Amino acid sequence: MKMQLASVLPILYRILQPRFSNCLWSGDDNSRAIALTFDDGPHPRYTPELLAVLDRYQIRASFFWLGACVNRSPEIAKAICDRGHWIGLHGYDHQSFPLLSPIQLRDTLEKTQAAIYTACNLPPEQVRDVRPPNGLFTPKILKYLLQWNYRPVMWSVVPVDWTRPGVSTVTQRVSQQVKNGSIIVLHDGAYGGQDVAATSEILIPQLLQKGYRFVTIDTFWQPVKIKNS
Repeated sequence: MKMQLASVLPILYRILQPRFSNCLWSGDDNSRAIALTFDDGPHPRYTPELLAVLDRYQIRASFFWLGACVNRSPEIAKAICDRGHWIGLHGYDHQSFPLLSPIQLRDTLEKTQAAIYTACNLPPEQVRDVRPPNGLFTPKILKYLLQWNYRPVMWSVVPVDWTRPGVSTVTQRVSQQVKNGSIIVLHDGAYGGQDVAATSEILIPQLLQKGYRFVTIDTFWQPVKIKNS
């Protein structure tokens, strides 16, 4: 089942991406820029290990945080912000958005923004990129997010690292799928975070050697804005 999921997700991406074009699925396919993103943190142990790797290679990544985890580890959240990494929302406690009422959906996002403001002094209007937990949303949820001035962020490379298939398997999956403009999803939380530093330690130099450069998610929104204006 886990192997099936890893092989199905690239196909699912190709189906969903054109149907939900208001979501950010990837960057410019003419550019060697790619985005390394991390979900489910910050974690008190795994995130500092990851941060040390990012520091070593001077890579800026994008983190989609759970508000409950920010409240548990505010000092780690601040350390990430202070280094210039990009911050987005992943809900307060990883509840799938389709299970929430509109009021609950707005509440889980605003509570997470409040946690980030308390930890990092980032005002809510600067933290409006949202990645739905489990990648699940509906057209109605998307409509609400856009109406409330949030920006939905998805992915193009998902190596299913939360199932812990092993560092070599995760890096191989990324290497096989990555291309210009890829948004890569890894996890630094309770599921998958055990391996995230070791995975990043191998993956980053491999991708740099292939000529890719790492950017944060906000960079990928810029051509979208120009195109729609």
